[in-house]
Amino acid sequence: MAAQFDAAVVGGGVYGCVLALHLRRAGRSVVLFEQANALASRASFANQARVHNGYHYPRSFLTALRSRVNYPRFLAEYADCIAAAVPMHYAIARRGSSVSADQFVRFCARIGAELWPADDSIEQQLDRDMVEAVFAVRESVFDAERLAARLTRDLAHAGVEVRLGTRVEAVERLAEASDPVELRVRAGDAVERSRARVVLGCTYARTNQLLVGSGLPPLPLKHELAELVLLRPPEPLCAFGLTVMCGPFFSLLPFPPRRAHTLSHVRYTPHHEWVEPAQRVADPYLRLQRGTPPSRAVQMLQDARRYLPAIAGSEVVGSLFEIKTVLPESEVDDSRPILLRRSPELPQLITVMGSKIDNVYDLLEPLDALLAN
Repeated sequence: MAAQFDAAVVGGGVYGCVLALHLRRAGRSVVLFEQANALASRASFANQARVHNGYHYPRSFLTALRSRVNYPRFLAEYADCIAAAVPMHYAIARRGSSVSADQFVRFCARIGAELWPADDSIEQQLDRDMVEAVFAVRESVFDAERLAARLTRDLAHAGVEVRLGTRVEAVERLAEASDPVELRVRAGDAVERSRARVVLGCTYARTNQLLVGSGLPPLPLKHELAELVLLRPPEPLCAFGLTVMCGPFFSLLPFPPRRAHTLSHVRYTPHHEWVEPAQRVADPYLRLQRGTPPSRAVQMLQDARRYLPAIAGSEVVGSLFEIKTVLPESEVDDSRPILLRRSPELPQLITVMGSKIDNVYDLLEPLDALLAN
């Protein structure tokens, strides 16, 4: 007899873990399936670790505003996962930026995001022929390992059943449309069955794999094979984070789990990109299983040194390669909407795809409303 739960969550990234906790705290029995052998170990780990406070999205007012709303909540709930205070800065490029310094100041005022002139010690690191202005801001980075450990403890304490190393291949309808659905789950060579009244598909880059495996049409999604360079910057740059806005520029941010910084670049971080379902739906991680492409650390550093000369003295210690997935419309206005979609063909299956980790709170009330109907 297949085990039965009120809810099954497929995908153990930050979104899947937070939603599993939310459903369990509402009194539901919950099981969480994660294909990897640890929670929050893929895209939830290999990212810039920025807790957004709105500054990054001058071209998407709604995304920026939601970040402003969620920022203090995330910091309060996961205070033990936030890195020690690191001064964060945004610089506006003198050429090629889609916003000027004056526009950035007005944008921050509109969303209520505080900013201040940067200290002289920061300004001295920048080439002012390339940078119009630089501002100190109120933003943070999280420690991805601490966050994963915290979520693991929270799930255990709440009584969520967590099954690692398991892949949900399909969600299948039983006899009646109102019945619970059955999940076909592969653990190694064994195939198991579980049942649930509702299934949340939180598989991010593998969203279409779960849909197609369940006999449902795929969604239009854009994937990128993205590289974050890990480096140890020279002493003057170790103590702060910097993002150059707003165009084909870069971010240099602390990455606590590796005691390093990540360097990302709008032009060089994406190695390959493709759109589903224009091409055949396949596991996007096959690209990584075939091996990672040559690093673009040299190109990123060469471009970044035009704005931040001292970065040329950095020691490159590695790279993080990951699949980044967005809705195609995000490429137009730089927005980061959250996908929350009940399958018309299989109403028990709800697809969730987030973007920024700290905006997971925007899902809670809409999900409750969806489940109440």
